[in-house]
Amino acid sequence: MGTHNRFKIKKYVCCLCAAFFVCITTAQASSFLGDTRIWDAPDHTRIVFDVNGAVKYTIFSLQNPERVVIDFHNTRMSGSRHQTPNKKSFIRNVRYGQRDNGSFRVVLDIKKPMRTVSSLLAASKMKPFRLVVDLWPHKRVAKTASPIPPSGKKQRSRQDRKQGLVIAVDAGHGGEDPGAIGPTGLQEKWVTLKVAKRLAHLINQQAGMRAVLIRKGDYFVPLKKRVALVRRANADLMISLHADSVKEKWVKGSSVYTISERGATGDKVAAALAARENASDLVGGVVLKHQSYGRMTRNVLGDMARQDAFNSSQIMAEQVLHEIKRVGALKYKRPKRARFVVLGALEVPSVLVEMDYISNPSREKKLKSKAYQQAIARALLKATRKFLRRMSLLETPITPSKKEPAS
Repeated sequence: MGTHNRFKIKKYVCCLCAAFFVCITTAQASSFLGDTRIWDAPDHTRIVFDVNGAVKYTIFSLQNPERVVIDFHNTRMSGSRHQTPNKKSFIRNVRYGQRDNGSFRVVLDIKKPMRTVSSLLAASKMKPFRLVVDLWPHKRVAKTASPIPPSGKKQRSRQDRKQGLVIAVDAGHGGEDPGAIGPTGLQEKWVTLKVAKRLAHLINQQAGMRAVLIRKGDYFVPLKKRVALVRRANADLMISLHADSVKEKWVKGSSVYTISERGATGDKVAAALAARENASDLVGGVVLKHQSYGRMTRNVLGDMARQDAFNSSQIMAEQVLHEIKRVGALKYKRPKRARFVVLGALEVPSVLVEMDYISNPSREKKLKSKAYQQAIARALLKATRKFLRRMSLLETPITPSKKEPAS
């Protein structure tokens, strides 16, 4: 064998060794942990980890002091944005560290013993792979909606009746799910929450009415849990707030939707919107399993009670359009129908209001305006009062609100 050939063989072996070393190194750290975010709901805390793929992980708890430990196998840290918990969080502190065995450890110092529920979510168009970990206090396990009698609604106690008619106000999206995003970065979840709080404030100043906010802060509420919360509140009416978005920047105007009675809707526009809104759980990260609302409500509601709620929803939707057109343009002059999961409390008159198109630069600016938010809230209040009076549910005279919210 000549010197030249021996040199070529040595070079080939060196290349093989280098490639083998690279493969081993890559295998030892095949996953990367990116940014982390913490979302605090009234009843639990959620922490979300961005990862680059289907990472393997282990979760366990330790006591004295109370901790939740998450080990990401064969993982290294690559993200730089790590949210710290606030004072209201069930998490006191978050610690990170690379371990000698190639895993990456995250330690959650918690304020009390917690039950953990985790799920690895696949990547979507808007989000990377994510590990979602929910922390629930042991004594406050999330409950599903309580059974509803065949009449379609729970019987109110005398105390409930004294507190007035219940209006459930649902701020769409939240937490991991920002909803639609405007040209300058305005997120739908903030617009819906601010208008919801303004509307709730106005409702609570009316005689014979009180508001229940389905989402009170920047956290995600699964769609079917929203339905359960509407039922738990024994609501007389439900209003779900949203802001639409399309590729065409010139599109503007409000629209109002009710749930389709059965099967798929023939309206392609409404069906497409329902599909986008129903995908909120995928973006927000649903971990808990929920019962299908369709099967449950069909079992407990008679045809007459259900049809009455459908008709009432249509009347409310028309009333909303009548009032909201005084605030701005309408996209559609008549209500549309589709299978929105969030409108699944079929025994409760429910409407979904797309306040405007956040994708339109001029409408995004308006949606960000406190004055415009307040004008929408007032229009929705007027629609609500007129609807309740038309249904003979509100017997007290219509009186103006005592005070407008400061912000």
